[in-house]
This record gives sequence, structure tokens and C-alpha cells, in this order.
Amino acid sequence: MSDLQAKQDVAAVDRQSSSSSAVLDGPSPLRKMISVASIAAGIQFGWALQLSLLTPYVQLLGVPHKWSSFIWLCGPISGLLVQPSVGYFSDRCKSRFGRRRPFIATGALLVALAVILIGFAADFGHTMGDKLDEAVKIRAVGFFVIGFWILDVANNTLQGPCRAFLGDLAAGDAKKTRTANAIFSFFMAVGNVLGYAAGSYTNIHKIFPFTVTKACDIYCANLKSCFIISITLLLVVTIIALWYVEDKQWSPKADSENDKTPFFGEIFGAFKVMKRPMWMLLIVTALNWIAWFPFLLYDTDWVGREVYGGDSKGDDKMKKLYNQGIQVGSLGLMLNSIVLGFMSLGIEGISRKMGGAKRLWGAVNIILAVCLAMTVLVTKKAEEHRKIAGPMALPTDGIRAGALTLFALLGIPLAITFSIPFALASIISSSSGAGQGLSLGVLNMAIVIPQMVVSFAVGPIDALFGGGNLPGFVVGAIAAAISSVVAFTVLP
Repeated sequence: MSDLQAKQDVAAVDRQSSSSSAVLDGPSPLRKMISVASIAAGIQFGWALQLSLLTPYVQLLGVPHKWSSFIWLCGPISGLLVQPSVGYFSDRCKSRFGRRRPFIATGALLVALAVILIGFAADFGHTMGDKLDEAVKIRAVGFFVIGFWILDVANNTLQGPCRAFLGDLAAGDAKKTRTANAIFSFFMAVGNVLGYAAGSYTNIHKIFPFTVTKACDIYCANLKSCFIISITLLLVVTIIALWYVEDKQWSPKADSENDKTPFFGEIFGAFKVMKRPMWMLLIVTALNWIAWFPFLLYDTDWVGREVYGGDSKGDDKMKKLYNQGIQVGSLGLMLNSIVLGFMSLGIEGISRKMGGAKRLWGAVNIILAVCLAMTVLVTKKAEEHRKIAGPMALPTDGIRAGALTLFALLGIPLAITFSIPFALASIISSSSGAGQGLSLGVLNMAIVIPQMVVSFAVGPIDALFGGGNLPGFVVGAIAAAISSVVAFTVLP
């Protein structure tokens, strides 16, 4: 009976997927795919600013370092709930504007609202009664948190329909599908480079002089200016794409209306029929993201706090040191994105030479573990230098180069993390007869649930060992080493 039920679950999922897939008459021209894929640059510009600047910014508003990770819970939660749900309902949208365009337009407008709330949080808080000399600016933090959560929901609302729109434009053509996703990845890299470059430029606020106010210092004004540029780029590319590219209405098949599996029924059905290779893939992926997430949360904060010895809550000199470190960290993330882009182009050839994807994934996880462990060495070198040269001394060129080298090298395993797990999930789902879209949705759960665990745990762990970012990075290094062993030994 269990085997029969499992087969029925798979069949229901496959019927649902086929019944809800409306494609255009044939593959669309490449220029239309480029137009839709360019939205990724606007999305990733905002993500890059989040990763590089928002953790330090929320500490400037007065949220303790150990609690700032809880604010990042929205990313995993929205990834767990919003993106699969939006993708599910965009498949079935009957709007006269098409299936994808209403969701993409809504996501872009939500991003604009979120950016206003985040960028002007300090000003709104001051207007509502926050005092400039208060350690914790409660009202500003409230505006920031609301805007931050809206931004994560909006970004997840955008990404799923954009990728699905590209699939519609490819119309089932395998070569066009690969090309469309390659273009999307390219624009993601472009957005990353633009975001991190903007974050590393200390005088970008001069482009928008009105951003400097009593409640918003230069660092805050730089963040505000970056977000203004980000939302302008996103709105421009989104408007062009939605105006230029046709999105046909969904026309369900006549026999599909009475043969539907609810969204959560599909998820539970997938777990019922999941075979051992997929479970092993989920385990390696979960360990991999436990390794990555502490660094993604605190990478620039690590440079400002440990490498430069600054303090977001110290006096003006300590804040200046901290801000200098944040800018260098943003430069490191830009280098990371450049390496990520080049590495992504060579994954297939390198994997073939190494004898398969599992060996490549296992090898780069060793690189991830070593790089995370090396943050301890760079930190200790910076501390020793400050003991000799004085607490306000800038790190030496060698120390700064060491930190930037780690950022760059981490682009190698990050490229694998963004590609191989999804490729393996597609291969496993094809061989097992399960739906690929559903398998990728389940894989996403193995990414976001570890992120939620890390968001809850990394702050208290850091505080338990005296604060700072190194405890979380060490936990990440251990998880990366374990994931490497598991990848070599149990992956199919």
C-alpha cells in the first residue's frame, strides 16, 4: 500500500506540473530573455547591499551585535514560505497581464517601499521622537526591521517568477533554457559587483547631498544613496522587461481542474517518495549552508571589528576605523563576486577533469573550511599589530591583503554551492521519476532551515565566547569539513 501511495503521489505531482505549464508558441528571441534576465542585476544589487552594509547599519542604530542575527531570520523564513508559494500561484495566475508579470511588478514595488523604510529609518525614528544621544534608537530600529522584512519578502517574490518567466520564454527548448539561466547568472554577478562596488565607495553620498541629516551620518547617508541607486536600476530594468516581453495568460487543460494536489500536499508527497541519494544531497547541502551562513552574516563586520579593530558603538575614532573596515569588506565581496563569475564559467570542465561533481564539491568544501579557519589567523595577526603599533593603528598591507585574499578565494566554493546542488537534485529527480521543480523546492528547504538555525544560534555562541565573529566562523569551518567528508563518501 505504501508503494502504491508513493506512486500516486509522484503521479499527482507530475500531472500537476504538466497541467500548469503554459508556454509560448515557441522559444522567444534571445533579446527578450536578456531583457527579463536583466532584472536579476537589480535584485542582486539589493542583496549585495544587504550582505555588506545592513548588519553594521543595524548596530549603529543600537541593536547589540549578538542580536543582529535574529533580524536576518526573514531571509530563511521568506525563502521557506514566500518563494515556493509565489512560484506555485504564479503558475496558476489567470491575470490578463500574464502569469509572471503581476508578481514581478508587485515585488519591484515592494522593494521600493522597503528601501525607503530602511534607508530613512534613522530620519523617521528621529521625527517620531528618537533622541540623537540614545544608545538604542527604538523607533528607528522598528522602521528598519519592518523595511528589512518587506525587502526580503519582495526579493523572494521577484526571483521565483523571473526564473519561471525565463522557462516560459524557452518553451521547453533545452539549449534555450541553459542559455537563459546562464544569462540570469551573469546578471546576478553584475548586480553583485555593482552593489559591492557602491558599498565600498565612501563618498557616494555626495551624489545625493540631501541624504546627510542630523539623524543620518555619512555611513548612513552612503547606505541611503546606495539604495536609491539600487531601486532606480531595478525599476528601470523591470519596467523595460515587463513592457517589452509578452507574458501569455495561463489556459489550464480541461482535465486538470479535478486533479490537483494542494501545494503543501506536494511537499509532503515528495518527502514520502524521496530516495536515499536525495536524502544524502539534502544532508550535504544543509551542512554546507551551516558553514556559509555565519560568514555571509558577518563578513564585513568581521573586517571592521576584528581586522581593523573598530567599534560601531565606540567614539568617533573607533567608528571611523569600523567604517573603514566595512568599506574594505565590501571591496572583498566585490572580488568574491568576480571570482564567482569566472569560476561559474568553468565548473563543467573542472568537474569533468576531477571525475565528477561529488569530487569537485568535496574538494571546494575543503577550501571553504580552510578559508574560514584562516580568519582566525588574520584576526590574531591584526591584534598583534595593534598591540605593537597602538590600538588606533590601521592594519598592515599584508593583513589587509590576507583578508581580501580570503574573500576572493571563497568565490570558488561559492560558485559550486550555487550550482552543483541544484544540478544533482535535477539528476536525482529525473532518475527517480519525481518532478524536478518539486525536488528543487525540497532542496531549498535544506538551505533555509540551516540558515534559521544559524540565525538563532550564532549570536549567543559569539556572546558565549566573548563576542566577535570568530566563534561562528570556527563552527562554519567545522561544518564545511564535515560536509566535505560526507560529499566524498555518500553522495551518488
